[in-house]
Amino acid sequence: MEIVLTETAEKAAALVAGEILCQLAEKKSLVLGLATGSTPIGVYRQLIDAHARGEADFSSMHTFNLDEYMDLPEGHEQSYRYFMDEHLFRHINIPQGNIHFPPASGNDLEKRCQAFEQGIRDVGGIDIQILGIGSNGHIGFNEPTSSLMSRTRVKTLAQKTLRDNSRFYQPGEQPPELAVTMGIGTILDAKTILLQAFGKKKANAIQATVEGPVSSFSPGSVLQLHANTTLYLDPESSSQLKMREYYQDTRKHQDRLRQEGRL
Repeated sequence: MEIVLTETAEKAAALVAGEILCQLAEKKSLVLGLATGSTPIGVYRQLIDAHARGEADFSSMHTFNLDEYMDLPEGHEQSYRYFMDEHLFRHINIPQGNIHFPPASGNDLEKRCQAFEQGIRDVGGIDIQILGIGSNGHIGFNEPTSSLMSRTRVKTLAQKTLRDNSRFYQPGEQPPELAVTMGIGTILDAKTILLQAFGKKKANAIQATVEGPVSSFSPGSVLQLHANTTLYLDPESSSQLKMREYYQDTRKHQDRLRQEGRL
């Protein structure tokens, strides 16, 4: 796990987008795992800008979204399909057939979740998974106590998550209590994981993810077991890290070695 401490969320977004664009230049059929919420919006803006400048071609890329609320219509303003259309898809040249969401309505959900997993395998697996993290440590909608080997499935959302999400809904409107999410095992299958976290409310979750024990009570902590995960953190989200100075030193030396062509 590599820790990158940035001064601002904008700088973190530029670094994440740069990694995606670098890999896209090498592999036109890049497979990208996508997250929603405010955290990745800066990255999506960077990708849109690169496409507008003619610097990025997304016509052969496949995307798989982490999660979706149960039974929200695609056109609902809080559905993740609506979010992705607004913040990325309708601004770039990705074919609709290359966009994949976990099944979140209708019947035979277990079988269709298995088909979603097979769809990931059919395109060679996810090359880069973008992640955020919940204030209770969830990744995707894998709430505390989720199995660390779980696959795509229906999940009940924790009360903490429902309270955090309630700000997006109108007064009196009930947020969905169920969602379909990639499992923790699915996330760990990605070749590269890039997680961003911003703001003081994420500080405890980040400390547990980076420096706590690997535990189902802190789902993000499983990323300690992944071979190629990078966390991009602003000063507030990294404020509880006990070895913050060490992470800064490590990054400094890694950058120097890369510049010298030794890594």
